[in-house]
Amino acid sequence: MRGVSSPPDQIGRAMTTANSTSPGLTGPSSWVLDRAASSATFRHKQMWGLVTVRGTLGELAGSGEVLADGSGRGRLEIDVASLNTKNKQRDDHLRSADFFNAAEHPKVIIDITSATPQNGDSAQVTGTLTAAGKTRPIAVTATVSEATEQAVTLTAEAVIDRADFGMTWNRLGMVTGPADVTVVARFVPAAS
Repeated sequence: MRGVSSPPDQIGRAMTTANSTSPGLTGPSSWVLDRAASSATFRHKQMWGLVTVRGTLGELAGSGEVLADGSGRGRLEIDVASLNTKNKQRDDHLRSADFFNAAEHPKVIIDITSATPQNGDSAQVTGTLTAAGKTRPIAVTATVSEATEQAVTLTAEAVIDRADFGMTWNRLGMVTGPADVTVVARFVPAAS
């Protein structure tokens, strides 16, 4: 994630907004990912930067907590087999050992160790991102589009350098630059 931070990133603002505007979101409380309303998408340049490939990773699972001090933590697991760019040959290649190596590493894992509220409308989110068997630190600022007793929706954008995760395949220099990744994570209260 290019130092694994990016200015428009958006995951933790929800913790701030949730804790400052909704009494139902004070901690300690436990949340689970609403899989049907959550997604991960990416954009990456190919053909020497002339073509933008867009794709989705449609199978997500996860959980989160709001702690007593108002900070948060959580985990997302994204199924690499659900990768879809609408081109089977390309998708199979992206799942291969040249990229995600889905046979040995079937999940992309985002572990959020801390989401700390800042300035009433954002939160600093830190943790790790694991892909293709490599783990790198992440640090992003996040925002929220929904914060009620029934649901919290977080949207995060990040710029990710695939080389940081050992994904260096690049025939004739066709694959250029980092990928832009957007994760929308909607959480609902965990069953008691």
